Amino acid sequence: MRVLGINAVFHDSAAALVIDGRTVAAAEEERFSRRKHGKRPVPFSAWELPEHAIKWCLAEGGLTPDDLDAVGYSYDPALVDPTSGGLDPGWEHLRTTYAARAPQFLRTALPGYAGEDFHFVRHHVAHAASAALAAPWGPDGSLADCAVLVADGRGEATSMLAGEYRDRKLDIHRAQSLPHSLGLLYEDLTAHLGFERSSDEYKVMAMASYGEPRHLDHFRQLVYATPDGGFQTEPVDWTSFAPQRRLGEDFDERHADLAATVQVVLEEVLLDLCTWLYARTGSSRLALAGGVALNCVANTRLLDEGPFKEIWVQPAAGDSGTALGAALTVAADAGDDLLPMTTAALGRGWSDEQIESALNTARIRYERPSDIATTAAKIIAENGIVAWFQGRAEYGPRALGHRSLLAHPAQADNVERLNDIKGREQFRPVAPMVLTDRAAGIFTRGPIPSPYMLFVHDVAPAWQDRLQAVTHVDGTARIQTVEATDDPLTAGLLIEFEQLTGIPVVVNTSLNTAGRPMVDSPRDVLELFGSAPVDALAIGPYLVRRP
Repeated sequence: MRVLGINAVFHDSAAALVIDGRTVAAAEEERFSRRKHGKRPVPFSAWELPEHAIKWCLAEGGLTPDDLDAVGYSYDPALVDPTSGGLDPGWEHLRTTYAARAPQFLRTALPGYAGEDFHFVRHHVAHAASAALAAPWGPDGSLADCAVLVADGRGEATSMLAGEYRDRKLDIHRAQSLPHSLGLLYEDLTAHLGFERSSDEYKVMAMASYGEPRHLDHFRQLVYATPDGGFQTEPVDWTSFAPQRRLGEDFDERHADLAATVQVVLEEVLLDLCTWLYARTGSSRLALAGGVALNCVANTRLLDEGPFKEIWVQPAAGDSGTALGAALTVAADAGDDLLPMTTAALGRGWSDEQIESALNTARIRYERPSDIATTAAKIIAENGIVAWFQGRAEYGPRALGHRSLLAHPAQADNVERLNDIKGREQFRPVAPMVLTDRAAGIFTRGPIPSPYMLFVHDVAPAWQDRLQAVTHVDGTARIQTVEATDDPLTAGLLIEFEQLTGIPVVVNTSLNTAGRPMVDSPRDVLELFGSAPVDALAIGPYLVRRP
C-alpha cells in the first residue's frame, strides 16, 4: 500500500510516506515554512495541514495524490471529550471541528486526491506505532513484539498509553485520562522558568543539572504513580518554590533546584510505570514515544534501573513522529509487511548540481576539494567551526550529522562560541559525535550504539579534560554514535580528525539559530552562514571559507 501519514493537531505538523511497508520520506512542515514547531502568534496555526511536507513526500515517492491508497491522520476527533479537565472548551471545539474536516481540507490542498480511504488514528496509538512498528530490535535489526509506553502533554482525552505489540497488533493495557499529565506538568514548569512551553522543555532538562532536588518530599505528594498503572499530577503552586523567571533573565539556584526536583519526580514516575508494564507484558523490550521520550536523562535512568533489557526511542518522538505512526498503523492494519526504521535521514536532500547552482546564484566564492571530509576535519582540528550540510535532512529535533555545526571538543570556550552563533543560553550543553567502535571506554553508563542522541552517558574521568566542550556540568554527555556503513562521509571526518588530534570525538550541535528550525535547503544554510560567525561551510562536496 501507498500510505500518507499526517500530523496537524497540536504542533510540529509533519508528513510521512510509507510504500509497501517501507518508510520512503518524512519531514516536518517547519523545515519548509521556516516557522519553528509551526507556531505563529495565533493558537490555531498548528492545525494547518503540512502542505509543503505532503507535496515533497509524494514527489520523493514518485507519486501523485491520486496514487495514494490511504491517508492516516494522527488524531481522532470522535474521542474528544470537551468537558475533560484541563482543556479549554472554546479552543477544543475549534480544534475538533478542524480535525473532523481534515479530509475535505486535504482534497483542497491536493487536487486529484479523492479522499475515499481516510483514517483517523488515535493520537497516542500513532505515537506508539511510530516506535514499536519502526524499532529495529536485536543484532539483525528486525521488527519484533515489544512493550510500548507513550507519554506526552495530551492526546484527544488522555496523556499516556501503556501497552504491547504482538504480531503488529496493539493491546492497550492502560491509558491515563486528563487532566493528569506528565507532559503538561513539565510544560507548566517550562513556562514558569521563562521558556516557551511545547518547545523549550529540553532547556529545563539542561538547567536541572545545575540544581539539587530539594523539594522531592513535597512533589512526591503531588506527582505519583498509582497501583493500576496510571499516575496523578496535582496542581502546583510554582511560585512557592521559585519566582517566575522572565525571558532573558538569569536563573538562580531556586530555579535550578525546582527543575532538578521535577526532573527526578518525572523519572521516578516513569520507572513505576515501566515496572507495572513489564509485569503485565513480560517483554524484555520497550519502545518509547511521545514528547516525554525526548528526555534523554529519564531514558537513561529507565535503562539503568528499569526492568527492560532493551529500550528503543523514536528519534522523532514528539508530535512530528505521529505522522509516521499514523501511516504505519494504517499499513499494518492492511496487512503490509513493515520494515524497521534504520535511519532518521528521511528528509530533503540536494544533488551536487543543485548545490552548485545555489552557490553560483549567491555569487559566493567556493572550492571543491578532493575530499570534503578531510578538509573539514583539518579546519576543525585548527579550532575552526564548520557548518556541515550533507545528505538528507534529519526527521526529528536532533542534528545527526546532516545539518550540524561541528567544532573541536577539547576547547572549553567552544561551548560559548557555539551558543553565541546560535543565539542561545550559555548553560546549554553541546553534544559529542563519535564512531561507534571508538565510543566504549570514552563514554560509559549508557547504550552503545546510540545513534539518535536520546540517552546520556558519563564521560570517563580520563577523557573529561580532553572533552571539555562536550562534558556537561554533571559529567555527562548526550552522545551520537556513527556507523561507517551508515554514514561514510561523517565517519571519514571523524577518522581524519582523530589522526590529526588523537581525539576520536567532534562537537555536534544543530545547524540553526535561536527560534529558527534547523536549516533544510542550500538557501537556508547560506543565509545562516552569511549572518553568523562560522568559519567554513561544507555543503555537499563544496567548501566555502569565511574571508
